[in-house]
Amino acid sequence: MESALEEIEFLALSANRVEVLELLAEDGHTRTELAAATGASQATLGRILSDFQERSWIRRDGSQYVATATGQLVASGFTDLKDIVETERRLREVVDYLPTTELSFDLRRLADATITTPSQTRPNAPLSRLLELLSNADDVRTVSHAFNEQTVSIVQERTTAGEQTFRGVFSRPAIEALIDDPELRDRLEALLSTDEAAIRVRDGAVPLAVMLIDDVVYLLVRDEQGVLRASIDTDDAAVRSWARETIDDYWSNAATLEAAGFSLE
Repeated sequence: MESALEEIEFLALSANRVEVLELLAEDGHTRTELAAATGASQATLGRILSDFQERSWIRRDGSQYVATATGQLVASGFTDLKDIVETERRLREVVDYLPTTELSFDLRRLADATITTPSQTRPNAPLSRLLELLSNADDVRTVSHAFNEQTVSIVQERTTAGEQTFRGVFSRPAIEALIDDPELRDRLEALLSTDEAAIRVRDGAVPLAVMLIDDVVYLLVRDEQGVLRASIDTDDAAVRSWARETIDDYWSNAATLEAAGFSLE
């Protein structure tokens, strides 16, 4: 009897085998239908179906072939493995910078996420993606170790115009950097003068930068030196739930600017 790895290899080495098993796991098909769906020749299909029948992965049902319970199990497991590997390949370049201890959701939820990385022609691509989302958002919630000039400007302009609500928790160094810069201090004062914005300060470490921008979760990914490496955004429901809970938790455990010792007067 072949080992489990040998069975995986048998299936993985043929895209036609994988596609045929997945099709039969979904519904019954005739050989003609399988040929049309896969583009495989009748001779190839004959070998595949024979091999599958020997393994009891499929059975004949009149003119159709259907997956058995174990065939459906194999098809499901292989599809899951493909999804995992495809997601891993997409995250491979940024995984070293992900705040994985903070990400309590299944990383497979990022399979369809938009991953934006800097390039020679667009070194600020991740930040540009953020500004694009912010410029059209009605509601923004965030936890971050930074609050840069462009983000502050857009949020301040939109909240002042009554076009956006904003709530943010920031690290102490992030707020200190804003207050130390006269222009950004003015922006911060204008932001906090509206009823649409509120900010709190976290004295402890803030190991991530996450925004909930309407229904989109946006993550800024930086390396240990603070260099922006990528952004990841998704509207996946599970990631959105995680972001909402994370931001609410940080908010509940943060202090107002006044309580944290900051004065804008």
